Amino acid sequence: MDMEGVIKFTCVHDEAEPSAKRYGSVAQQIDAWRTILVQAQLIGQTPDRYLGAGFGNISARLSPPSLPKGRRRFLISGSQTGGLEKLAMAGLCVVEDYDLRTNRVRSSGLLHPSSESLTHAAIYDLSPAIRFVFHVHSPHIWANAGVLRLPETREDVEYGTQAMAHAVQDLYRRSSLSERRVLAMRGHEDGVIAFGHTARDAGLAIMGALAAAYELA
Repeated sequence: MDMEGVIKFTCVHDEAEPSAKRYGSVAQQIDAWRTILVQAQLIGQTPDRYLGAGFGNISARLSPPSLPKGRRRFLISGSQTGGLEKLAMAGLCVVEDYDLRTNRVRSSGLLHPSSESLTHAAIYDLSPAIRFVFHVHSPHIWANAGVLRLPETREDVEYGTQAMAHAVQDLYRRSSLSERRVLAMRGHEDGVIAFGHTARDAGLAIMGALAAAYELA
C-alpha cells in the first residue's frame, strides 16, 4: 500500500497564511462539509487506518474558469491535516498555479498543499462548472465500486501522480463520470473522489454513493 499523504510532485511553496478576508467564505464552506465527512469517517486520522496517516482532502476553486489551464487557483486542505478537528485558514493552502506536464505546483500557506493537489487541478481543468472537489476514503464505496458501476482508475495508477491526473481526465471523457461525479481510485486503497458545482453537490454525490454501498450489505 502506498503511504498516504506522501507528496509526489515538485512544490514551490511560500509560507504565508491565506487571507481570511479574501477566502473566509469559501473556507467556511470547506470546513462545514469537512465536518460532515469527518463525522462519517471519510476524512480523518486514526491509528488503525493507513499506518496512522491522515486521509482525505477537500478543495474549492477560487479563480474564474476563464483563466487558462495551470492558472486556475484553488483553496485546498494542507498535507496531513486529517487529524485536525477544524482546518480554519491555518490548515488551508492556496494552489497558485500548476503544470501537469512537469509535475509542478506553486502554492502558499502555513502548510504544504495536499498530496492530491495535481488530481484536484486536473479535475478543475475538465469543466468550468466544477468548483469543489472532495477526496475521501470509504472502504464501503471502494469495495463496491464495480457493483455500483462507478468509474474507476486502474490498479497500477498511483495517487498524487501525473498518471492519476491524466487517468481521471480520461475517465471523464469516456465514462459516465461527468454525470455520476464520483469515481473510485482502484490503485489507492479506499480512495474515492467526488466533485460538483457547489460543495453540496460534491457532498451529496459522496453520501449518495455511500448510502447505495450500505444498501448492498
